[in-house]
Amino acid sequence: MKKYLVVAALTVAVVTPALAADYYVALRVGGGGCEVMTSQPTDTKKYKMMGKYSSEADAKAAMAKMAECK
Repeated sequence: MKKYLVVAALTVAVVTPALAADYYVALRVGGGGCEVMTSQPTDTKKYKMMGKYSSEADAKAAMAKMAECK
């Protein structure tokens, strides 16, 4: 029984960070629109951070409403 509990705990520990992924909307500096990224943009010469979202669907919905991204 303990073996199953340990396996379950390890499974949850490994899977949970993958479920907590963040999505970022970044505006390409100099034109070109926006894009959804899975990591925060660090190159401020190429990208301007527009927002952080908990799901890709939320990021895409927000990006569709942003005037800068059209």
